[in-house]
Amino acid sequence: MEDHGSTYLGLFVDETTFYNRIVLGSLLPSRVWEPLPHFLQTWLRNYLGGTLIYFLSGFLWCFYIYYWKRNVYVPEDAIPSKKAMLLQIFVTMKAMPWYTALPSLSEYMVENGWTKCFSRISDIGMLAYLVYLATYLVIVEFGIYWMHRELHDIKPLYKYLHATHHVYNKQNTLSPFAGLAFHPLDGILQAVPHVAALFLVPTHFTTHIVLLFLEAIWTANIHDCIHSNLWPVMGAGYHTIHHTTYRHNYGHYTICMDWIFGTLRDPLDDGSKKVM
Repeated sequence: MEDHGSTYLGLFVDETTFYNRIVLGSLLPSRVWEPLPHFLQTWLRNYLGGTLIYFLSGFLWCFYIYYWKRNVYVPEDAIPSKKAMLLQIFVTMKAMPWYTALPSLSEYMVENGWTKCFSRISDIGMLAYLVYLATYLVIVEFGIYWMHRELHDIKPLYKYLHATHHVYNKQNTLSPFAGLAFHPLDGILQAVPHVAALFLVPTHFTTHIVLLFLEAIWTANIHDCIHSNLWPVMGAGYHTIHHTTYRHNYGHYTICMDWIFGTLRDPLDDGSKKVM
């Protein structure tokens, strides 16, 4: 590969190459991945990294709430069956190669200078970084809310894409493994706001990658049916209501967008829709 180190865009290529070597070098023999083009190395790194995060977060959380703290957080009759969780894993793993194509594409666009990404926080200063990060998160919250809501409101999108995820509509069918159990295109569409934000606001490249992969951990958490009651976080209590009513709590990290657009339903205030 051409040496890009003397250019600013080369910093992004150097960074992704470094990440590729850390992940792929730790998991695969060099003869398997080093001959691959840079883009395919990046996709393979994202695929293996995303898969590891999915299984580690899912298994550890399931072990904690279903076995170590059995009957503390989830009643015995509400623990999902092994069959249900294996099906969720199967659906997720079919989609994982496609999910991880999106961050690979976003990294390619960053490396080629198509976005507003910057490589080093020191280039702009900490205060500007925090302002840009807050703006990025608002864009993601707004974008995911409306993408998720339209996947319900536009009937063909729901029927052919989002319904795959909503077969899990009761507490004893929801588990941390359901977090990424989507039709591949559905999962990609809901992550698109992360990529769109790169074109709208200056974004720290590493922060973007971290936030994308944190999605795997976050989605595991909001499908465990445990209401944390930590305002304004859109925790599992809110999201379980979404899986039972289909018309509320479309939001992502916070309840703000549902509150603004009138679709919020609080699990503590709504006794008629109690899920715990």
